[in-house]
Amino acid sequence: MPTGEHAQRGPSRRRGGHGWLLFLVSSAMLIVSLDQYIVVVALPAIGRALGYSAQTLQLVVSAYAVASSGFLLLGGRAADLLGRRRMLVTGLVLYAVASFAGGLATGPATQLTARVVQGLGGALVFPATLVIINTTYEQGRDRNRALSIWGASGAAGLVVGVLAGGVLTRYLGWASVFFINVPLAIAALAMAFAVVPADPPRDRSRRFDLAGVFTAMSSVTLVVWALVQGPELGWSAAPVTVPVVLGLLLGWAFTRIERRARDPLMPRALVRNPFVRLAVALAFLFMATFGSLLYFVSIYLQDVLGYDALFTGLGFVVPTALVVAASALAGPVSTRIGLRSTCLVALAVGAVGAAVIAHALTADAAYVDLLPGLVLVSIGDGTMFTAIFIAAATGVEPRRQGVASAIASTASGIGAAVGLALLVLLANPGPDLLDAEALRIATADGIRTAVYAIAATIAAALVLVLTGYPRDRGTSPGTRPDTARTLPPCGPSAGLTCPPAEQGP
Repeated sequence: MPTGEHAQRGPSRRRGGHGWLLFLVSSAMLIVSLDQYIVVVALPAIGRALGYSAQTLQLVVSAYAVASSGFLLLGGRAADLLGRRRMLVTGLVLYAVASFAGGLATGPATQLTARVVQGLGGALVFPATLVIINTTYEQGRDRNRALSIWGASGAAGLVVGVLAGGVLTRYLGWASVFFINVPLAIAALAMAFAVVPADPPRDRSRRFDLAGVFTAMSSVTLVVWALVQGPELGWSAAPVTVPVVLGLLLGWAFTRIERRARDPLMPRALVRNPFVRLAVALAFLFMATFGSLLYFVSIYLQDVLGYDALFTGLGFVVPTALVVAASALAGPVSTRIGLRSTCLVALAVGAVGAAVIAHALTADAAYVDLLPGLVLVSIGDGTMFTAIFIAAATGVEPRRQGVASAIASTASGIGAAVGLALLVLLANPGPDLLDAEALRIATADGIRTAVYAIAATIAAALVLVLTGYPRDRGTSPGTRPDTARTLPPCGPSAGLTCPPAEQGP
């Protein structure tokens, strides 16, 4: 048994190692989320250079979301079975290669292919980072704190991407928004080998459930692709209806396969876990609303107010700082006042903020008119991003953390594609025969309508938390039900890890 000095040094070294590990996964998460929106500000320049149409230009964003959504369950399962470090490294390699190819693209086909490969890389990196956190830190205060830092990086990446995209597009051209990922991914790749422990040998008793992976991946990809194409091709067009039908049939086949699988991709324990179910619903609504809002504000600043890429990016400096701060505080706040109260406050603030932004979105507005709403939305955005993944990890045993995080991540990817597709349709200014000034006014009106819809949907998410948050099954006298840490049924028979018993004084 170690003596006093050695006993103190051991934990210190472990904390230091955990610190570098947390820095790595937070950096990797920043790269993934940054890349999802770094192209948003550069879209007009990309469209002019590569010949995108007004309707196909959103595919630069949606192609990434479609691929990421389709492969996330595969990435989560692979992290659980093949190893967290292997999947993190593989995803970063794909990111670096695809980013380089995207910057060299000379036409839409090449660039969209690169975006698909980037989405695949993200689908491997995202769940791997969560598995590393959720298996390194115990459920409760320590994990909440780690997820806050990870969430701050991820939430900031969505907005930092818009800021970085503006600066890079202005001074280095649109291709730089792709090339910037290459050195970032290589640096994270080198660090992964240094700080992430080597993966243990694969547990041969567990199967990959290839049939489940294939049907789930194909179902999600087909349905999301159809939803993305619907606004341009028409909802009754064969390239839209056929993928929807095939996707739904494959989704039905997935449920049948999972019922009979010995080691299913989506274990019944996770399906029964009310926190995972809540996280899935909130992740979908979060990206359909908060995530889509960035797109519309960016387009408004450029197409309506006439800002260039640099000033559009600078317009997100204040929101970026607030998103980072809110994400970093979300874990400690959830520990203190309860996850339910945290979500309710964040959604209420976000809904009000989106409504304030929508009210200000006129053709004659100025950036300062949007700022109060952007402040409120950013607070709600950062808080919810972290809170969702705290819920997704609650009551889930270590060997299933990859799939649990992938389920919530898949919902967020689907939400991003579905929300953007439907809201773009809602914001469509109408015929292209309008003169420049009429088109500018119509664009502002369309974006305002879409943002009002975002505010209403955030309010609906608030109602969902109010009515659907898992209720405690008996709390101690004097304990507020909202802050109690009661979890769903746990133990080997349920496939969930029970939390440690509360210690007395």
